[in-house]
Formats: sequence, structure tokens, C-alpha cells
Amino acid sequence: MKEKNAARKLAMAGVLTALAVAGSLISFPVAGSKCAPVQHMVNVLAAVLLGPWWGVGIAFCASLLRNLMALGSLMAFPGSMVGALLCGLVYGKWKHTGAACGAEAFGTGILGGLAAYPVAKLFMGAEPAGLFVYVVPFLISTAAGSILAYVLISVLEKSGVLARVWAQGTN
Repeated sequence: MKEKNAARKLAMAGVLTALAVAGSLISFPVAGSKCAPVQHMVNVLAAVLLGPWWGVGIAFCASLLRNLMALGSLMAFPGSMVGALLCGLVYGKWKHTGAACGAEAFGTGILGGLAAYPVAKLFMGAEPAGLFVYVVPFLISTAAGSILAYVLISVLEKSGVLARVWAQGTN
């Protein structure tokens, strides 16, 4: 039973990773970063469906694949991973989608935006204008993705799909 649940979680993580990578084709540049709102939607979905550590793993794998495929930059790592962790922890504590979306926006937009500064400076050879230079573009990206996630999860909850997914995980 435990192995079956682990296999389902791994399969869901693979689907969410693929969605994040494919979704990175829908991106737009803002202040030197590539805004990919689908990644942030995936972070919230991972938090709701799998939990914080799976979310961080999905964000890492998606960022790695995006970089290997030249679809993203190194700044994808701190932005997506910090947001996924905070989002997952908040959802795990309160089981509230709105709070998880807010945590994703704060984690990626503020904390991830601040963490991107040293990544850009040390690993990308960039000379960012200041410590907060990536906060606004990261907030734009994560706000769009968090809104998408909130709408999608609301629809999935109302249709009963999420209840079926959770029920299958306990069988």
C-alpha cells in the first residue's frame, strides 16, 4: 500500500515537472529575468497535492530541465524552490488554497527575488542594479501563476476531482 502511494506521488511529480517545463514556453522577459507563470501554478498544485518537499523537488527538476534546454536562467532555482517550499509549508499547516497562493507569491516574489541577486552576480556575471531588482519581475510572474493556480484548484475542488485524487491516494 505504501509503495503504491509512493508510485502515485512520483507519477504526479513527473506530470507536474513536465507541465512546468512545457509551460515555460509561455514566458515573458521582465528586467533581465524570464517570467514563467506556469511554474508558480505548478508550485501551488504541488503544495496541495503532494506537500512541500515534493514541491521543492519538482521546482528543482523543472528549473534544471529548463536550464538544460535553454528555456530558463539560473534565477529559476531560487525563485521557484523558495516559493514552492513556503507554499507547501503554509498549505500543510492551514489547508487553505488562498494562503498557499499568498505564500507562493511572497516566497517567490520577495524571498526568491532577493535570493536571485547573488545568483545573478556570482554565477551569471551580471551586475544587478540593486538587491531588490528582481523582486518586481518575480512578483509579476508569481502573481499570474498564483492566480491561475487558485482558479484551477477552485474548479478542481468544485468538480470533485481533487477529492477523487486524494481518495485514490489512500486506497
